[in-house]
Amino acid sequence: MFDGPDFPKALDEEVFNLWLENGRLSKIGYNYLFIVWDEFESSYQPVYAERRDEIGQYKLSSSRERLIAVYDLYSESRII
Repeated sequence: MFDGPDFPKALDEEVFNLWLENGRLSKIGYNYLFIVWDEFESSYQPVYAERRDEIGQYKLSSSRERLIAVYDLYSESRII
């Protein structure tokens, strides 16, 4: 996933599927998975959110983190 010139590096699909599963199994009741690129760590990080409006804080995030994509945890559809 995310294999191309617009992305810093590829993301293993098994890791992505694990992130989806972990979000669905959480007792907190998350609905969304944000895929964030962390410049300092040079890696993708999962961020879970309950509400869609939380996307805004990552669109305006610092230069260290960049929002790559947002997925609905249950339909697995890409929102951004």
